[in-house]
Amino acid sequence: MPQNNTLKGNRANAELTVEEWLQSKAAKGPSPGLASLQWSSGSHGRTLSPGSRLEVGTSGDQAELFQIAKTKLYRRRWVMLFLFSAVSANNALMWLQYGIISNIFMRFYNVDALAINWLSMIYLLTYVPLVLPVLWLLDNRGIRDVVLAGSAFNCIGTWIKVSSASPDMFLVTFFGQFMCSVATVFVLGIPSYLASVWFGENEVSTACSIGVLGNQMGCAIGFLLPPILVPNVEDMDELAKHIKTMFYITAGVATFLFILVIFVFQERPKLPPTLAQASARSMPPEDYSYVASILRLLRNKPFVLLIVSYGLNVGCYYAVGTLLNRMIIERYPGEEVNAGRIGLTIVVAGMVGSLICGIWLDRTKTYKQTTLAVYIMTLVGMIIYTATLDQGLLWVVFITAGCLGFFMTGYLPLGFEFAAELTYPESEGTSSGLLNCSAQVFGIIFTICQGKIIDNFGTLAGNIFLCVFLLIGSAMTGLIKSDLRRQNANRLAKEEEPPDSTMGNLDLPTIIKEVRL
Repeated sequence: MPQNNTLKGNRANAELTVEEWLQSKAAKGPSPGLASLQWSSGSHGRTLSPGSRLEVGTSGDQAELFQIAKTKLYRRRWVMLFLFSAVSANNALMWLQYGIISNIFMRFYNVDALAINWLSMIYLLTYVPLVLPVLWLLDNRGIRDVVLAGSAFNCIGTWIKVSSASPDMFLVTFFGQFMCSVATVFVLGIPSYLASVWFGENEVSTACSIGVLGNQMGCAIGFLLPPILVPNVEDMDELAKHIKTMFYITAGVATFLFILVIFVFQERPKLPPTLAQASARSMPPEDYSYVASILRLLRNKPFVLLIVSYGLNVGCYYAVGTLLNRMIIERYPGEEVNAGRIGLTIVVAGMVGSLICGIWLDRTKTYKQTTLAVYIMTLVGMIIYTATLDQGLLWVVFITAGCLGFFMTGYLPLGFEFAAELTYPESEGTSSGLLNCSAQVFGIIFTICQGKIIDNFGTLAGNIFLCVFLLIGSAMTGLIKSDLRRQNANRLAKEEEPPDSTMGNLDLPTIIKEVRL
């Protein structure tokens, strides 16, 4: 994976055109790299051929002028984005299809609440040991192979679950869910990476939010569809038929998406979408070390703060999503369908929040300010939701849950994009993978702890427990230094473009990786 494309060097030459700079170097001595330079006449004067690579060397000083690259946005970028979003949505549906009707599955499989909770938490547990190998695969094999593998695991898991619609097949359904949880390792951290590879600098945050939107759409369907497809009937044979129907539907969709990924999904566009991406591609693969990249990220103090604060926020979201049925049923018995609708409200409001936040970031580039504001509003939303849950007014719960969801799930793409800015030029897949790893760890801890607190002290105490950690996360977010490296790289790359007065209105921006004089 091409990396480390920071623009460095003596800025004294920044005002020279490319041609003047080369001529001045050539006058000092033989420059073997000059032979590879290809000049051509164009309507705007003399230009460099796209894709030509130049190395210029002199005794005592050395310079490298890397690729003169066009940047281009391809229409098919939207096809890649929406296909990935559909795969992510199908996988997210699997996460919630048990938990939102946990009381029904407890009776069907004759297991306790913790066993059903683990059908959701296995998603979180699987991610932790597999995230680093998958990130290595992303760096070495590329995004297409990773998405294809994720879609394949998801497809296999759904068909295993089709055969588990029987009261004595809990272990089989758990194994099928485990296979789906492996799939989520391959897709969860992709949105920011895909957005950077395919989309322009003024739409990258919006694209990332749409990628996250796919996962949220799957959660929304996961809250809505299972209570409708699997009603709480007493007859076990009829209940088994309903469960099998749900499993067949999800398996059919997963298979269709897997076939689409095989024939449609592409690795990356021929030409990069931004100057930052063009510069990233210029780094030879041998100059990049995956292990060194991980170590650099873990030494990046602002990013480490973001890892922890992101994990606290999203871990709370995982706990709320997993235990929502128990929270609602405890206070409103027999309201399984409305529990699903409340979950749907949380996710749909979060989808709107994600999209608005993505558009806002593309227009303002206020990454820290927006992230901090949304984090604080998540805390406020959780406090209000906690205060109104026990009031006996279900319509009020719908409203407060929607407000919570707008900010809590709207925060997800903000974390990815802020991380991409703080860690550039490291791989966006690596930074988002580490964020998700933190979220899975906190998700497991919060789900188990809140479940025990609800069992012993009630829902109110469990939600207060989450509020405390959201307060800690808000304080940590405020301490993050806003170092927007990706934005700075794009700005510096534009500054290196030859002046119009000498070389015309070039549509081939010059990207200088490093100059040592």
